[in-house]
Amino acid sequence: MKQSSMVADQDFVIEHVKEKFSCTVLSCEGRPCLEYKTEEELAHISEYVQAVFQREVTDVFFAAVPSVDMD
Repeated sequence: MKQSSMVADQDFVIEHVKEKFSCTVLSCEGRPCLEYKTEEELAHISEYVQAVFQREVTDVFFAAVPSVDMD
């Protein structure tokens, strides 16, 4: 039962992050990966997750990767 509540908590945090920051969440082997635009945005997201949910961003997302411009 604890495992499923942990997943729900993670999904809850991810949805809030996506709404607040309009960022992209990718899936890597079924695990959520945060795609960020700038280092500053990543820092803001990390601070938000810590302040609001008392969790590290790496506890919520499998990885955080910079977005790549399609030029």
